[in-house]
Amino acid sequence: MRGIIQKAISGFFYVKCDSVVYECKARGSFRAKGMTPLAGDVVEFSLQGEKGVVEEIIDRSNFLIRPPVANVTRMFIVSSMQMPSPNTLLIDRQLSICEKKGIEPVLVFNKTDMKTAEYYEDIYKKAGFITVITSCKDKTGVEQLKGLLCEGINLFTGNTGVGKSSLLNLLFPELDLKTGEVSEKLGRGRHTTRTAELFEVENGVYIADTAGFSTFDIESYETVLKDELPYTFKEFGDYIGDCKFTSCSHTTEKGCAVIAAVNEGKIHPERHKNYCTLYDEIKDLREWNIKQK
Repeated sequence: MRGIIQKAISGFFYVKCDSVVYECKARGSFRAKGMTPLAGDVVEFSLQGEKGVVEEIIDRSNFLIRPPVANVTRMFIVSSMQMPSPNTLLIDRQLSICEKKGIEPVLVFNKTDMKTAEYYEDIYKKAGFITVITSCKDKTGVEQLKGLLCEGINLFTGNTGVGKSSLLNLLFPELDLKTGEVSEKLGRGRHTTRTAELFEVENGVYIADTAGFSTFDIESYETVLKDELPYTFKEFGDYIGDCKFTSCSHTTEKGCAVIAAVNEGKIHPERHKNYCTLYDEIKDLREWNIKQK
């Protein structure tokens, strides 16, 4: 039998097949191969009475280790305008990973009833990203957001406290996801969920809420090497080949076409600044240095 894992908890995998969800364990051979079934995996499984056994993981298009989800089609990167305010460096880390993994990103700026998102719209629309302005309070942008859900797995991510679960509850009230109040003292949200779980909201359309992950934790779990990094900033693509030196890092060199594009207003300086920060963090990393988990 074939189905999709909707949730994985403590070694149990809940596989949906033909509108029925089966509780399954995994073959011990997965551990020997260094593989773990994840939410979003399409799997072959067999039944032993009412319980199931995951026999095989069908080839993945992509996967993330934290949050632990496979075969993501579109990632909704949610930021809030206050408590916590948007962190463009974190956003650009996520966008870089999306580009590397072949995931289409959508940027969501929430709580715009508290503060305008015009500055951030300018940064990311200039770079060519889909950007949505939302407010749970007055339901701004909710229908536009719903229209962007695509067939496959739509993952919602971002810092805790930005309103991911509140947005999903507005989109699909029947989900009744837990939400956590933001601590004014700490300026961050309390964890409300500890696992990634898929919900089928329409035929073939899944959403994944990843509340409970305080950060994307990209430094530990997902890394882009320095030679890959320029190509994960998609607006650099028109200029990379025009640099004076083929070894150009696009950070400080004279004759860099990317820097020239920044100076001419074709690339937003905030994006380039974050690129330079990321490059500096990974410039000495090699593939064998990356921590595998």
